Amino acid sequence: MPQRVSVQFHSCAQFNLIGAILLSTCGLGVSGCVTRSESDVVVYSALDRDFAAPILAAFQRAGQEQPTEQSKPGADRDPTTTGGTKVIAKYDIESTKTVGLVNRIIAERENPTCDLFWNNEILHTVRLQKMGLLEKRDWNVDGAWPKGMISSDGTWCGFAARARVLMVNTKLIANEEDYPQSVDDLADPKWSGKCAIARPLFGTTATHFAVLRAKNGEAATLKQLQAIKDNAVVLSGNKQVALAVSAGTVAWGLTDTDDAVIEKDLGRDVAIVFPDQASGQPGTLQIPNTVAVLKNAPHPIAANKLADFLVRPETEDRLAMGNSSQLPLSRQSKFPPRVLPESPVRWMRVDFEKAAEDWEPWAKQLDEMFQ
Repeated sequence: MPQRVSVQFHSCAQFNLIGAILLSTCGLGVSGCVTRSESDVVVYSALDRDFAAPILAAFQRAGQEQPTEQSKPGADRDPTTTGGTKVIAKYDIESTKTVGLVNRIIAERENPTCDLFWNNEILHTVRLQKMGLLEKRDWNVDGAWPKGMISSDGTWCGFAARARVLMVNTKLIANEEDYPQSVDDLADPKWSGKCAIARPLFGTTATHFAVLRAKNGEAATLKQLQAIKDNAVVLSGNKQVALAVSAGTVAWGLTDTDDAVIEKDLGRDVAIVFPDQASGQPGTLQIPNTVAVLKNAPHPIAANKLADFLVRPETEDRLAMGNSSQLPLSRQSKFPPRVLPESPVRWMRVDFEKAAEDWEPWAKQLDEMFQ
């Protein structure tokens, strides 16, 4: 990367015409008399630090030098430096972490701090798209990228998905033929009090039912959710659903592959069912990670380089090999995630942009139903 001239001023009064010409010539932006290096990049990551930080460090190692500083766990800002390059990652540790990061991006819209948003809950990325806060760009992915996994205007790209699956306690349901096979089974009276779902107010469960609303209509989806609420055990999150099934508190539940595979890897008596595979059923929902460069990002050159790095097959393979066993979207991926069954999975066809329409009034209805 070409070296850029760094000019500092002791006060705004010293910003004279010569300095302005110099800064313009060097291509540096000035905000409050603070210079910004294009070798830096600020990332807001909703993906857990354990999974995202090694990949961001690998991006820096591509600069031929090892990181010289690793942040302590739990810190809000995580700088990892390589020579003159620095990735600064912010991880929100709240349970509603994606919402917190999205709200921060919205609050900073007039003067962005974030360069690149790495989200693992796509619906809120689409919300930012609809607000006009994301930059349009060309994505360096193969031509067979799944339909619906790149935005219609090029502002975001999906990669490395999780699937919405049914996790079964095999001690409580010993016969495989008795396993639930559909998300609709959450409302079946025969499973009353024996199945579980995360409260659909945020996270992938909120995305899941927003997708179903787009496919089946609002009235039908509200009716389905009410039936599920009356029949199933409602827990605080997908992790809690997986733990309840693993412990035998409930016989089965709807969760994500990353939470389910952890319990399976621990040797628990559980099985993973990819739902809605029969003819006439919609298929299993995949919810990808997304990457997006912010409009008016302070460091667009570095942000675009990192965006290309994240959607590489090698990055997807790394996430597939990790504890979360995420699902690559690229046909160039070389590592089959262990969470997938031996037989092919039929995936749900999804329009995430349609699913995000009228999110606020829809979320208000769900909040009233599940408060």
